[in-house]
Amino acid sequence: MFLYKGNMKILGIEFAPLNVPLERRLQTLAAAAWFVVLAFGSFFGIIITGYLFFTSYWWLSLLYLLWIYIDSNTCEEGGRYIPWVQNLKWWYYLKKYFPTQLHLVPDFTLDPKRNYLFCCFPHGVLPVGPFTTIQSPHSEFHKLFPNFSVKLVILSQNFLMPLLRELAYGLGCISASSKSLDYVLSSPEGGQVVILMPGGAVEAYNSRPGQYKFVVKNRKGFVKVALKNGSPIVPVISFGEPDLFDQVQGPTIRKIQEFLRGILGIAPVIFSGRGFFQYSFGVVPRRKPIKTVVGTPIELSKVENPTREQIEDLHGRFKQELVKLFEEYKYKFLENPEKTQLELE
Repeated sequence: MFLYKGNMKILGIEFAPLNVPLERRLQTLAAAAWFVVLAFGSFFGIIITGYLFFTSYWWLSLLYLLWIYIDSNTCEEGGRYIPWVQNLKWWYYLKKYFPTQLHLVPDFTLDPKRNYLFCCFPHGVLPVGPFTTIQSPHSEFHKLFPNFSVKLVILSQNFLMPLLRELAYGLGCISASSKSLDYVLSSPEGGQVVILMPGGAVEAYNSRPGQYKFVVKNRKGFVKVALKNGSPIVPVISFGEPDLFDQVQGPTIRKIQEFLRGILGIAPVIFSGRGFFQYSFGVVPRRKPIKTVVGTPIELSKVENPTREQIEDLHGRFKQELVKLFEEYKYKFLENPEKTQLELE
């Protein structure tokens, strides 16, 4: 039987070859599942929980909602790990799909007796780089610094969403609130790394191929938290993160997005990548390499009540280090470094 082994186009749609190895199919499945679950998991969780209310298992939904209420503060008290979730093969295939790689600046070191705030850019449609290279149990970071506990900061609303919240907890996520960050960064034993995307949901609007626009100029809360806890700030940039999806954009669409963001607290971007069996469109991210570069920790002194001047000074230092890191490594990891400029907004 004849099997076509190359890419094939039908009506402008580029289809994947039929002889793709199983390993690559599993990688694609892992990437597709990751984005579908994160993008639509809250919707699915609500539907499933609501549906059970109209069945003989209604009491399960009632008990589960009661548990969500009782467990509501855990996300601000360091979260919790679920070992079997951490050890899923899913994360291995997700990392290999792009693939992603971690790069540390020369002489990079971490003191196991201290806590660190990793500030990562860009956010992307959904941040792949920081998760797969630092947070994931299959990451290079875990191999290099096995004694550090890594906490990924996500929107507080996610911990109210049935089912999705359990996945977030299992991966070691915590809430994006100052109380939550203070709880982890004030740990007296040290050995804590908090991964924060200061640009947040708004920065997702800027995620489109070849564009590096970081939302940081008016984001100073993370600086105050770092000063209060004496936690060094570490600039982190994931090159290739914006190349995973295209976005539908326009002034009218942006107004609708901002309206929905005001209600939901998340940025409802309209994105398109590829499909499982074709490369032209879909919710699967494109198979593009991502290089996550971790910069030199910015040292600082602990200040219980930082002044505005101290916050502004540290914020200025951070922006300088962020630009410096981008300019140095873009020549190593971008195809057209001379034409790619970093914008801070």
